[in-house]
Amino acid sequence: MKSINEIRSTFIDYFVKAGHRPVASSPLVPANDPTLMFTNAGMVQFKDIFTGKERRDYVRATTSQKCVRAGGKHNDLDNVGYTARHHTFFEMLGNFSFGDYFKETAIELAWNLITRDFGLPKDKLWVTVYHDDDEAFSFWKKIAGLPDERIVRIATSDNFWAMGDTGPCGPCSEIFFDHGPGVAGGPPGSPDADGDRYIEIWNLVFMQYEQSADGTRVALPKPSIDTGMGLERVSAVLQGVHNNYETDLFKALIAASADATNTDPNGPMIASHRVIADHLRASSFLMADGVMPSNEGRGNVLRRIMRRAMRHAQLLGAKDPLMYRLVPALIKQMGVAYPELIRAEALITETLKLEETRFKQTLERGLKLLDDEVEKLGAGQPLPGDVAFKLYDTYGFPLDLTQDALRAKDIAVDTDGFNTAMAHQKTEARKAWAGSGEAATDLVWYELKEEVGATEFLGYETETAEAKIAGLVVDGKRVASAGPGTAVAIVVNQTPFYGESGGQMGDTGVIRGPGYSVAVTDTAKKLGLHIHLGTVEGGTIKVGDDIHLSVDNGRRSRLRANHSATHLLHKALRDVLGPHVTQKGSMVAEERLRFDISHPKALSDEEIDAVEIGVNAAIRENGGVTTRLMTPDDAIKAGALALFGEKYGEEVRVVSMGGADLDHAYSTELCGGTHVFRTGDIAVFKIVSESAVSAGVRRIEALTGAAALKYMRDEEILLKKAASALKASPAELPDRVASLLDERKRLERELAEAKKQLATGGGSGGGLTAIDVGGIKVIAKKLDGVNPKDLRGLVDETKKQLGSGIVAFVGVNDGKAALVVGVTEDLVAKHSAVDLIRVGVEAVGGKGGGGRPDLAQAGGPDGDKADAALEAMVKAIGG
Repeated sequence: MKSINEIRSTFIDYFVKAGHRPVASSPLVPANDPTLMFTNAGMVQFKDIFTGKERRDYVRATTSQKCVRAGGKHNDLDNVGYTARHHTFFEMLGNFSFGDYFKETAIELAWNLITRDFGLPKDKLWVTVYHDDDEAFSFWKKIAGLPDERIVRIATSDNFWAMGDTGPCGPCSEIFFDHGPGVAGGPPGSPDADGDRYIEIWNLVFMQYEQSADGTRVALPKPSIDTGMGLERVSAVLQGVHNNYETDLFKALIAASADATNTDPNGPMIASHRVIADHLRASSFLMADGVMPSNEGRGNVLRRIMRRAMRHAQLLGAKDPLMYRLVPALIKQMGVAYPELIRAEALITETLKLEETRFKQTLERGLKLLDDEVEKLGAGQPLPGDVAFKLYDTYGFPLDLTQDALRAKDIAVDTDGFNTAMAHQKTEARKAWAGSGEAATDLVWYELKEEVGATEFLGYETETAEAKIAGLVVDGKRVASAGPGTAVAIVVNQTPFYGESGGQMGDTGVIRGPGYSVAVTDTAKKLGLHIHLGTVEGGTIKVGDDIHLSVDNGRRSRLRANHSATHLLHKALRDVLGPHVTQKGSMVAEERLRFDISHPKALSDEEIDAVEIGVNAAIRENGGVTTRLMTPDDAIKAGALALFGEKYGEEVRVVSMGGADLDHAYSTELCGGTHVFRTGDIAVFKIVSESAVSAGVRRIEALTGAAALKYMRDEEILLKKAASALKASPAELPDRVASLLDERKRLERELAEAKKQLATGGGSGGGLTAIDVGGIKVIAKKLDGVNPKDLRGLVDETKKQLGSGIVAFVGVNDGKAALVVGVTEDLVAKHSAVDLIRVGVEAVGGKGGGGRPDLAQAGGPDGDKADAALEAMVKAIGG
C-alpha cells in the first residue's frame, strides 16, 4: 500500500516525466486574488497566466497545492469530523497546460496515471462530461475504452467551470471511483448521486472559451488545461478505505491524539479525534504561511479553527493544552514535503500552547453558561440568539462553536436572534463613538471599519499583493470614485503596505488599477484600517476595483533595517548603561533612526563605542529574527521589552533577534513593525549623535547599512584630507594636531605679548606718557588689537610703574570696546574706578560696569567712540 507521501510523489514524478515543471505550492494567503480569503484550488497561483497578465518560462506545470476552505463561500468547517471527506485543509494535486496540450492529451495523461501508475481497476471508473462536449466524450471512448453508460453527460454548472462572471471558462470532465454496492448511492447524474458509493477523485477543466459580460463566449486562441485531484480522496481509494480519516497520514495524527488523551482512536469520540487531526493541519499550515490568530479576517478564521479543535480536546478529557504536543507528529508526516512546517515549528508550537491555555480559561465559564441555559429550554426549543451572542461577545465563542457544542444534544441555535444582537451592539458602539468628541473625519473611518472590517495586513510576508478597493475618501468624505489629479485616501481589503505606527513610518509605493495608477506617498493607520494616501494619475479610481499594490522595496528594506537596529540598540544600551534604560520614544525613517532613552547624563565616548560594538556584534552573528504571538503579560514575563507608544491588545507580536534560540535571544521585544529576516541584513550600525532632549532623557541618532557606510566613508575622506594637509598619516594625526595646538598656544602668547608691547610703546609703561590732571598722573590710551582679557593685567602693570595715579585703557576689537580703569591705593578715597568706568562706558554705548574702587571694567558696542570715552573719564578725574 502506498502512503500519502508516496502517492503525492508518484503524481508529481509522473507529470515531470511528461514534461511538466514541478512548481512549489503557493502560500495559503493568495497574493494575486483579492476575492479569496485563502488559496482553495491549485489554479489560484496560475490565475494571471490563464488571463494573460503573466508569462513564465514553461507551458506545462504540476503541483501539490495547499488549500484551505473554512471561510467565505467555501466553508466546510461545520462538517469536518462528521463526514468522510470534508476538511478545512487539504492538498490539491494538479497538472496544467498554458496553451500547450488540450483535451486529448489531458485525458490520456489522466487515464494512464490512474490505471497504470496508480493501478485502479478500469471497471471501477466512471467519468462525466459537459452535456454538449462531444469532443471530450469521443476522447474518453477512444483512450479509455469506456462504455457509453459510464461516460455521463451532465448539463448543470457542476461540469462547466468559470473563473468569474467574465474571463476564461470551459467544460469539465470528472473522474469517479465506484466503491461498490456495499455503499449507498448512485452514479453521477442519477437521483442518488449524492451518496457515497461513487466518489469524484479528479476534475479536468478544459479552458476553451472567453466569456464576456453579456454572456457570449468566444473560443480562446490558446485553450488550456487545469486539473485538480484531491490527495486525501485519491489516497483513500488507493489505500482501500472509504473514509479519508482512515488513510495513513490521518491515522498517524489520530493515534497521536488518542495517545496524548489516553482514549480509543476508534471509540465513541472518533469525531473529536478527526476534528483535532484536521484542524491541527489547517492551523499549523496557516501559521507557517504567516497567518496569526486574531479577531479580524483570516486571523479570526484561524482562531475559530483552533478553538473548535481545542473544544474537542476538552471533550476528550484533556486537562492541559493538547494541540501543541501533536505538532511533532504532523511534522513527521508532512515536514519533508512542506519544509515551511519545520521552519515555523517553534512559532506554531508556542502559539497553539498560548491559545489553548487562554481558551481553556474561558471555555469552562462559557460551557457552564451554555449548560445552564440549555437546562431552561423546552423540548425542541432552540438556544436563544442573545445567549449565543453573549457566549460570543463575553467568552469568545464563535457561533459555529456553540452550534457544534449543541450538535450532540440535537439543539439548534436561533441564528436570527444572534444576528439581531450583533447588529444592536454595533449600533450602540457607533453611538458611543459619535459622542466621544473625536474629529468628524475620524467618524468616516469608524463607519468604514464597521462596514468593511479591518484591513488584512500581508506585509510581514510580501511586498506585493492584489486587493479590492473597499472605500475611497476625498476631503474627509466617502466617495464612490475619484478622477485624475484627485488627492485620495484608499482603503482596501488586504495590503502589504505598513501603516505608520510604533515609531515606524508608513510605506510608500504604487497602486495600479484599470487605466490608472496612484503613487502612494504615505500609509496611515486608523482603527485597524490601512489608509493609502496619494493622487490619482490616469483614469478614474472606483470602489470595488481590483488593484495591484506594490511597496517601494528599497525604502521598505531601509525601514526594516533601521527598525530592527532600534531593538539591538535598546539591548546594547541596557547592557552598557544598566537596566534603568528604557525607551522614551523612537522614529524609524528610511534614511536614519532616532532613539530616546531614560538616562541621567551624557554618554561618554567609551560608552558610545561599547554600544556600537555590541550592536555590530549582534549584526555580524547574522542571527535569525523570529516572531511569536503572546499575551502582553506572558511576553513581558518571558523577558520581552515593551516599546514606547504601542497600544497592546489581547495578543502581541513578540520579536526575538539573534542568540542561540528563542529562550536565549539577544533581543526580545513587543513590536508590531516590520523587521529584517536575519540580523545580518542590517549590515552595519553607526551612532552619529548623542544629545539631551529633556531632563533625564537622552537622544541617540544613528544610521544603518548604506547610509552608515556613506557616513563613515565621508568621515574617512575628511580624515585623509586633514592628514594630507598636515603631511602625516591618519595614525599620526592625533599627535600632529596636539603638537600644532601646543605650538599655536605658544604663538598666541607671544603674539599677545607683542601686541601689548606695541600698543604700550614698548612695555613696562615705558612707551606710555602720563598727563597731569589736577595734580594726578593719568595714563589714558586707546589700544587696538589687544585681547580684552589682557587689559586687566596691563592696567595692573602700568599702575605699578606709575606708583601713584590713574590708568584708563580702552581696547578695541572687532568694532567693540572693552574698558578697564585702575586707581592706585593712595587715590581710591578721592577717585573710584567704578565711578570712572561708568562715565566712560556711556560714551561707547554700554551700561553699568563693575569692580572694585581700585579696578573696574565694562564694555560697549561702539569702539569708534573709544577716544570720547577716554576724554569723558579724564574730564571726570579733573572734576
